[in-house]
Amino acid sequence: MGPAPLFLLLAAALCLAMTSVWLAVLRGARSGWVDAVWSFLVGAAGIAAALVPVDGWAGDWQRRLMVAAVAGLWSCRLGIHIVRRTLHGGEDPRYARLREEWGESWRSRLLLFLQIQAAAALLLAATIFLAARNPAPGLQWSDFAGVAVLLTAVFGEGLADAQLTRFRANPANSSKVCDEGLWSLSRHPNYFFQWLGWTGYAVIAIGPAGAWSWGWLALIGPAFMYWLLVHVSGIPPLEAHMRRSRGIAFAAYADRVNAFWPGPQSRETST
Repeated sequence: MGPAPLFLLLAAALCLAMTSVWLAVLRGARSGWVDAVWSFLVGAAGIAAALVPVDGWAGDWQRRLMVAAVAGLWSCRLGIHIVRRTLHGGEDPRYARLREEWGESWRSRLLLFLQIQAAAALLLAATIFLAARNPAPGLQWSDFAGVAVLLTAVFGEGLADAQLTRFRANPANSSKVCDEGLWSLSRHPNYFFQWLGWTGYAVIAIGPAGAWSWGWLALIGPAFMYWLLVHVSGIPPLEAHMRRSRGIAFAAYADRVNAFWPGPQSRETST
């Protein structure tokens, strides 16, 4: 099998899976399942991209296994977290807002939106594919550096999610903004670490000397994820919801703390 048939099969599977999620939402399922399923799908597509034999793109078997393992770890950690959040929480405010904005056409527009997410998953799977197929013999220092970045990202995102979950579990914080731990350094540390993980795949794909020209295409992964999280479906709709629901408290928090890049607060006061 060549790379084209592999990605055509992955594209078909991703489109079908996201269509199934669309049908479930139409029948009353919480919209949080969209992100949970998408997380699992990216991992599954990435594992397939790393391990399925592809003519002319063998790569080193150790690298392929390593890349598949970290892709699965990231996917399972994030997917399980979103499943738990969906089971114990309410409707995702981002999707609720979209449904309100789309009005009568929300069903057809949601289907299109989920197919765009399927395309995004395919692009990210291609990033994993390039990392796994680097032809450098044996494991190189860049492989270990890339995995270190990926594991840091998985741990950091998990820690941020755990800190926010613990904060929200306290009824006294129902009208407050989380300004603890990693959330005192960035308004969206979970998004930052999610983006960071994709830079790890790029490090592996580019390799120790950058001699494999295909590897540089893996930079599309972190570039796309940054654009998606910072400018499209991550920060903008979530912060719009926070400004509506938290008002002055969130405005003061936003004045002190960077939106994406972690850094010290601009003032000593806290929300």
